[in-house]
Amino acid sequence: MKGDFQFANLLGTVYSRGNVLFTPDGNALLTPVGNRVTCFDLVNSTTFTFPFETRKNIVRIGLNPRATLLLSVDDEGRAILVNFRKRTVLHHFNFKGRVRDIKFSPCGNYFACAVDNQVQVWRSPRELEHRRDFAPFVRHRVYTGHFDLVDRIEWSDDSRFFLSSSRDLTVRIFSLDPEEGFIPTSLQAHRERIVGAFFSADQETIYTVSRDGALFRWSYEPLYRRAEIESGETDADAEAARKHRWIVKEKHYFGQTPAKLKCCAYHPDRNLMVAGFSSGLFTIHELGDDSFNLIHTLSMSQNAIDHVSINRSGDWLAFGASDLGQLLVWEWQSETYILKQQGHFDALDCMAWSTDGRRCCTGSEDGKIKVWDLDSGFCLVTLEAHTSAVTGLAFSGRGNVLFSSSLDGSVRAWDMSRYRNFRTFVAGERLQFSCVAADPSGELVCAGSTGSYDVQVWSVQTGQLVDSLSGHEAPVCALGFSADGSLLASGSWDKSVRVWNIFARKVVAEPLTLSSEVQALAFRPDGRECCIATLDGQLSFWDCGDSRQTSVIDGRRDIRGGRRFDDRATSENRQATRFFNSISYLASGDCVLATGNSRFVCLYDTSSGTMLKKWQVSHNQSLTGVTDKLNSGDLTEAGPKQALPNLSDDDGEGDDLAIGMNGRRQDHLPGASRGDLSLRKARPEIRTRCVQVSPTGRHFATATTEGLVIYALDDPQSKGRFDPMDLDVEATPTNARAYLTGAGALLDDGLVVTSIDLPRALLIALRLNETPLIRDVWEAVPPSDIKALVTSVPTIHLDVLLRHGAAALDRSPHLEFSLLWATALLERLADEKLRATRSLTSGSGGRLAYGRSSDARARLRHLARALNQIQASLASLATDNHYNITYLLSSTTRSTAAARSNQLAKARAPTIEKVTTASWDNPPPGGWTMDNLPPGVNLSAMILPSDDDGESDEVMEDDDEGDEFSGFD
Repeated sequence: MKGDFQFANLLGTVYSRGNVLFTPDGNALLTPVGNRVTCFDLVNSTTFTFPFETRKNIVRIGLNPRATLLLSVDDEGRAILVNFRKRTVLHHFNFKGRVRDIKFSPCGNYFACAVDNQVQVWRSPRELEHRRDFAPFVRHRVYTGHFDLVDRIEWSDDSRFFLSSSRDLTVRIFSLDPEEGFIPTSLQAHRERIVGAFFSADQETIYTVSRDGALFRWSYEPLYRRAEIESGETDADAEAARKHRWIVKEKHYFGQTPAKLKCCAYHPDRNLMVAGFSSGLFTIHELGDDSFNLIHTLSMSQNAIDHVSINRSGDWLAFGASDLGQLLVWEWQSETYILKQQGHFDALDCMAWSTDGRRCCTGSEDGKIKVWDLDSGFCLVTLEAHTSAVTGLAFSGRGNVLFSSSLDGSVRAWDMSRYRNFRTFVAGERLQFSCVAADPSGELVCAGSTGSYDVQVWSVQTGQLVDSLSGHEAPVCALGFSADGSLLASGSWDKSVRVWNIFARKVVAEPLTLSSEVQALAFRPDGRECCIATLDGQLSFWDCGDSRQTSVIDGRRDIRGGRRFDDRATSENRQATRFFNSISYLASGDCVLATGNSRFVCLYDTSSGTMLKKWQVSHNQSLTGVTDKLNSGDLTEAGPKQALPNLSDDDGEGDDLAIGMNGRRQDHLPGASRGDLSLRKARPEIRTRCVQVSPTGRHFATATTEGLVIYALDDPQSKGRFDPMDLDVEATPTNARAYLTGAGALLDDGLVVTSIDLPRALLIALRLNETPLIRDVWEAVPPSDIKALVTSVPTIHLDVLLRHGAAALDRSPHLEFSLLWATALLERLADEKLRATRSLTSGSGGRLAYGRSSDARARLRHLARALNQIQASLASLATDNHYNITYLLSSTTRSTAAARSNQLAKARAPTIEKVTTASWDNPPPGGWTMDNLPPGVNLSAMILPSDDDGESDEVMEDDDEGDEFSGFD
């Protein structure tokens, strides 16, 4: 179905804020991205984003030791419990307070969270079926004693004790359950806020680190020495000798002043302490009883490092910097990067798909262009040449050149194989380009600007300005080429769209007059229709052949956004979000996607004008414009709470009077009109600036405030997985191969297979949805049984079989065998479609019989594309063979044959078969052909006859024939 697109991934942003977390095996990294969580697989070089969303930005995430439960908490203390492996939400919970840290115990039975000045310990949800709890969250105990906010929690290896670090400059030691002889202890020695506290491997030492770069080593020693007690000790003296206390044994300093220590992590097995500073520097020290050895120092950037994490083996270090959205994984022993990713610093403005649909390019207001790989989710390269915001991106028809327009007055051409800027186009005057379009042939590139009313046209080969299309009376804001490149449409703020024949340098038809200013336009894939979005919220459809308007869709109510926290009008009356600024056709051409400066993406049917579906790209209430109504509880006498300056230090960063990102103090007070305006902070607004459908038709992407949101027809959660509801004890790979092998093979239950059972083997392989197993069964089927086997496959598994068939046509060397499978699949789909149509006509609801596969059309397009490629290659091969055979027949004259026979007789004398001259001297009517060659001619060996005496005849001079034939040898 057209509306079956689901969230697939989030690109363009790799880290926003919060803690980064390694999985227990150390091969994957979890990072909060806004109100979502992204997982980076460092071994397989892939990434995915969980589909769930929290209400606000995530501040802390926790993963249990078995990597089965993921807990994410947002700004308001609302938590979501997720099955990490299945990526499904299990439970929602509210801690009713801001959570600043959350940690699972090493045993996995408990997790502790820091809520305000308390530490709450909860029981982990049971994973075993016989121990499953009705209430997923059961509180074990609440620990108090701190007089200020608790920032960090650290467990001991045996899960019996944990440390809590507070802003009251103390570290407290708590026990999970009451321990005999244990009293909660408070460690007080630091002069600034404590960043972290850690147990050593033997739990006999505690390390505490503060923001001023001080590291203290605490040791558990007796309160009194034995020498201080006289020899005649009493029972009281003996009791005193058994008393112990925590004392500071050593004090070390990192020595990075004036930079402040922002984060730290400790690996107990290797005694490694990693610290990150506000200057972007991080250090690695080896700790010991009397040592504090510096191992490594490296500068990550000029901005502060917010969080650091160490994997289980202690080889990889992960760093996150929220100011620039940087994520770094460093292997400190070899001093190499395992992962180095960075998102856009500013909001996304534009995006473009490559022609094969495997890569996506994004342009931002920071002047950078990033190329993202759709399969892996990683940023491949960052193109930096523009000095201002990038406003438009367009690929050439072959996909090897990317064109970008910018407000710096230049249009640049990028070589996508070498990732370099090989051509720069500028106009004769200083302009700020707002849009760009490339000819499908890659010969011309066009751009429109806000300062000029003309369309600038350049030659890609020479880089020269070849033409300037005049006619508009306002800035040009939208450009688009038809699929064949014959037409160029330009939209302007003068309420008109002009269609040009760019090679003839003339207007094809009269200008298309619209009711309001043009915002965006797009051609249908066949180039016969053009969709235009205007400022009044309408989508107009025009026939490009006769310049006739065919239909209009009013989408003002569909696209309207939410209400900003400082808006005086309601969301229904807000005009800034009631129009579309980007549109794109689906691959079928019967539907169009449209979006604007709001949180919605709408899908419309062009024939009926109805809205089929509407996606909300984000539910993050940390962004303004997400909700339709404001909370009256946030209104104060000084205005909305969101508009007031935040002088508190709730985020755990900076001094008591907040420090800006550039290190300067924010000394202004609430209500003050004067101050440093460079320190002002604006709450970001949810916006969707661009939407485009992939050339394959399988995906579409939207450039939003939070990044590049990818939607796909393939369900990313079920990709490569089996359906557990369709399995039984018989569906195992061993049984499938046993039925495939035949007599003598053993099943899992010990039975012996008597004969080959291909239908059962194929059914088990399809139910398991394992590609290697399906391929083995696929290739073992005899060609004569393919049609019958496809007919016996249940309808529910046709989608998997069709997907494998399309892939086999692309990769399999067995051409005829794959074509037999494709023919049988197409016949089966035709029968299913006919059966569904009859059921719908009779009112029996036949839609379900045909409709489990929501993307059958896309599978068919994949199959059709593979068949077209095979047809083109076979046609080319047949044409070459036809010309070669025709040439051979036309070249066999008597004189040339005699000369050629003499030349080849010496090399291949044993294979020559004699032919009498008399036979050649008496050709049949019509001459010699392939069907009536004289006896003795070995055409496969290309040996021509010679005379009976073994001597060649005199060769007649024929330059033309001799040149042609010598080239054939």
